[in-house]
Amino acid sequence: MSENCTHNCSTCSANCSSRKKEKESFLKEPHKKSSIKKVIGIVSGKGGVGKSLTTSLLASFAQKQGLSVGIMDADITGPSIPKMFGVKDRATGDESGINTVLSPSGMQMMSMNLLLDEETSPVIWRGMVISGTVMQFWTDVIWKDLDLLFIDMPPGTGDVPLTVFQSIPIAGIVIVTTPQDLVKMVVEKAVNMARIMNVPVLGLVENMSYLSCPDCGKKIEVFGASKAETLAMEYGIPAVARMPLDARISTLADSGRIEDYETDALKDVFAAIERAAAKRAD
Repeated sequence: MSENCTHNCSTCSANCSSRKKEKESFLKEPHKKSSIKKVIGIVSGKGGVGKSLTTSLLASFAQKQGLSVGIMDADITGPSIPKMFGVKDRATGDESGINTVLSPSGMQMMSMNLLLDEETSPVIWRGMVISGTVMQFWTDVIWKDLDLLFIDMPPGTGDVPLTVFQSIPIAGIVIVTTPQDLVKMVVEKAVNMARIMNVPVLGLVENMSYLSCPDCGKKIEVFGASKAETLAMEYGIPAVARMPLDARISTLADSGRIEDYETDALKDVFAAIERAAAKRAD
């Protein structure tokens, strides 16, 4: 240590033993007019497992519990959230920021499809541009008085999940899967990424888990025996939900009325989200 040391390490290039080594943070501040209590990420190791559906159902469940809820559709090249909620309005904004669009129940949302002139227009962008757009959904969009913001992320462990995990204060994630043998590997990838990024895994949702017989009510495991409980136990995931194959879900999603679907299957996962939110608040 130099005799002239001011003890202000930020102004000093010396590599002395007393220098403070602070871990660099990549967290970005939300828009100055935003108010967001907790952020929950919905992830999957592969596509086609119902991640956007799970996001929509969890957000709707939370809304029905009296919470103020928003959805950030971070799947830029494959956005489906507005369609499921029947939202067709375009997002508006001015020099102060971009305004969210509301679902029929008043849920706030932002999606690439709310910024396009035509919802069927393809977004043909490279990864860094896509990641930058997701960050603008955080820094430039005004999220008003939210208890929970759900982020519907694209599948895999690429640019967008990495950007979100590094730049947004995630309280935890929910992993979405299906019963096939292949999912063990992709769930493990998602769990390992979360651990590396120090993000808690709050729950596991197994979509297409079973079909209820319309005559006797017996649960028929169409795609094989459920692996949800086994996976949750193996990886220490606190909450599990098994979602059925239900034609009503498809009908409501296709007609933009996913908020009308009623289910208690997600209550344990939602309880884990609430516990994580309360813990982070402490």
